[in-house]
Amino acid sequence: MSRTIIKNIVIQHYDEAQDFTFCEYTSIRFFEIVYFHTGEGTIKVNDRIVPYKAKSLFVFVPGDIYIVSANQVTTVTTIKFLKSFFYNLNTSHDWFRKIEEILLSNNYLLPEVSFKEEEDMMHLASLVKMLVKEYEKSQSYDIFIIENSLTIILHLIARNIEFLWNSESKFQKHSKIQDIVNFIHLNVYDSSLISSTYLAKKFSVSENYISEYFKRNMGIGLKKYVLNHKLKIVETKLEYSKMHYSEIANELGFTDTSHLNKVFKSYKGVSLSDFRKQLS
Repeated sequence: MSRTIIKNIVIQHYDEAQDFTFCEYTSIRFFEIVYFHTGEGTIKVNDRIVPYKAKSLFVFVPGDIYIVSANQVTTVTTIKFLKSFFYNLNTSHDWFRKIEEILLSNNYLLPEVSFKEEEDMMHLASLVKMLVKEYEKSQSYDIFIIENSLTIILHLIARNIEFLWNSESKFQKHSKIQDIVNFIHLNVYDSSLISSTYLAKKFSVSENYISEYFKRNMGIGLKKYVLNHKLKIVETKLEYSKMHYSEIANELGFTDTSHLNKVFKSYKGVSLSDFRKQLS
């Protein structure tokens, strides 16, 4: 059973079931959240089998194919963002930015999301239940509740994926460098907040020393790290949106399209247009 609640977003809920058709929308699914309220079993994600239990949360991105095998009756909710949703969404929208963060972190992670604090998981569980209740109201659902619940759910996932990536990284014991990296990711669209001058002042590090400090802990210079992170975002926008090159350049603080194209070609070995053509 499924119904498009917001245009191009599909919510499915299965109550105490053992047989599922989760992959029904795989070919047009861009991004998916799967939350297990109760039950136990396994998920085969691509070629890897991982267990699930009550309160397990999984995030699936383009290309992921999965099959659920229940060992116990299972109650589960899935939230599917379809490809067409992102093609038509302004990429400054909070949803896109949060999913963008998750996509950029995906290479480091298993599909299951662990939560730093139990409180975050409790909040997420409540929000998912609220979505289901609105879903079951059929045509009388409240669009305001759904949109805001989804916004907070995505924020909680992005925040905890960031924590998980940092906790597994080589700098997990250096809380200050971790905080600096988190801050860069959070504020990457505001160049004034990620300058060496601002970062040095905010994190109480000498401006003359912060670049050396960053490189010593991260193995890459501060400016290079920021640039590389921006270029990863450019890749995401080229692949998952219809933004014009000038819009991407302006959003990420490049001088103009020519500047962005030159930097991107040095980074990827191909121009913006050739990269996008390769994806089609």
